[in-house]
Amino acid sequence: MGSFRDLTVYQKAFDLAMRIFDTTKRFPVEEKYELTDQIRRSSRAVCRAIGEGYRKRQYPKHFSSKMSDADMENTETQVSLDFALTCKYISDEEYQKLLNGSEEVGRMLNHMVENPGEI
Repeated sequence: MGSFRDLTVYQKAFDLAMRIFDTTKRFPVEEKYELTDQIRRSSRAVCRAIGEGYRKRQYPKHFSSKMSDADMENTETQVSLDFALTCKYISDEEYQKLLNGSEEVGRMLNHMVENPGEI
């Protein structure tokens, strides 16, 4: 079997984390240690949890737990996107694109949690 990098969910989560990184470069400096850092860390944590879980895929319960952790971090990213929109750091269009990407990753993670033997 291949690498966690071959998983579509990993590729989409990684792309989303990189788009968030680029977007947050424009956030105000006073948000550096709060919103900017937090959204970057949570979006990257999704990728990390997918990679960690993939290494334990022979243990379905552990794998499901890691995918659940990834989904939790993904939800945290969505909350940060809500703050970024409300604070007017991103446009409605940017928000919708990033949120749509995050929701797609979330659906894929949820499927993996419910069907750990399919990977």
